[in-house]
Amino acid sequence: MKVTLFFVLFAVVVVCLSRRPAQADTGLPPLQTVQQVDLKRYLGQWYEIARYPNRFQKGCLESSASYALRDDGDIEVLNRCKDSGDGKQRQAKGHAWVVDSASNAKLKVSFFWPFRGDYWIIELGREYEYAVIGTPNRKYFWILSRTRTMDDTLYAVILQRAKQQGFDPDQVVRQEYPPGALR
Repeated sequence: MKVTLFFVLFAVVVVCLSRRPAQADTGLPPLQTVQQVDLKRYLGQWYEIARYPNRFQKGCLESSASYALRDDGDIEVLNRCKDSGDGKQRQAKGHAWVVDSASNAKLKVSFFWPFRGDYWIIELGREYEYAVIGTPNRKYFWILSRTRTMDDTLYAVILQRAKQQGFDPDQVVRQEYPPGALR
């Protein structure tokens, strides 16, 4: 009986949390995404240029992400980094899916059930050479590039636009890729 009650309460909490608006309690205007994402062009290898510090990437250097289309139309995610402690490669496999098919700019991503998070594409280079990812609560932020480096002027412009969307540039940590870094 206690076990059943626990699972019922757990299910109620999960349902209630999943129904909360993504914008809840930030006091910020709604996060603006790009108008349209061509997912086929978005797939492939990306390198992390910068991010907000977060617990699941603690100790990660030279981070990269690879996105591939799955048979069911969702996206397979493979995140990799070098551990700052022992230098070994760490990786996490996940799964992403579009939640706004009008733009393809709002996705959910999960690395283990039942947990999932927002992955909103808020800026995208004309040739898909860079992408900026954020969450509506402004807790997570990434700048990704198809290459391991980014022009300083472009980087500064991206941070300025992110600030206009409610992100704090002072929290952003820029990544460095030494020669021979993860490929």
